[in-house]
Amino acid sequence: ERAAARFREMRACIVLGRGYEYATALEWALKLKELTYLFADAYSAADFQHGPIAVAEAGLPVLAVAPSGRARAGMLTLLVRLHDELGATLLVVADRFDGLPAGTDVLGTATRLRSRDQRVGSVAHLPDWLMPIVSIIPAQLFTYHLALARGGDPETPRSISKITLTR
Repeated sequence: ERAAARFREMRACIVLGRGYEYATALEWALKLKELTYLFADAYSAADFQHGPIAVAEAGLPVLAVAPSGRARAGMLTLLVRLHDELGATLLVVADRFDGLPAGTDVLGTATRLRSRDQRVGSVAHLPDWLMPIVSIIPAQLFTYHLALARGGDPETPRSISKITLTR
């Protein structure tokens, strides 16, 4: 809820994931479009570095999924570059905080709070292929609270029908 309040004014964002978490990034971007009416463009972190990174600039909101696993190291390298060199504003879904640039907003995948700063502690490590099941939850909660913070009703988004007619 606090992160949603901080990102309430954004009009567009980039959503990044890598490996199995690319699907999480795609789903997160879709939910942002459906519920908050933002332009949210999802990329594989690897693909993002080969052209689309040109849009990165100071203040650009970059939402990323960076849990433990094989893809984490490469994701951290990219996030540090985006934050420290290009000035992007980061919001990261993670189960660990080490390696993230200072000032990064973190949506934790966890079962308990850690310390008075209200960061969320890490869950027991899951295999990479299962982690998207956990990672999408804080992304969905952020999107829900962002919709509310922007004055929307996440239960009845505009222009969306639950029924699709095939003709």
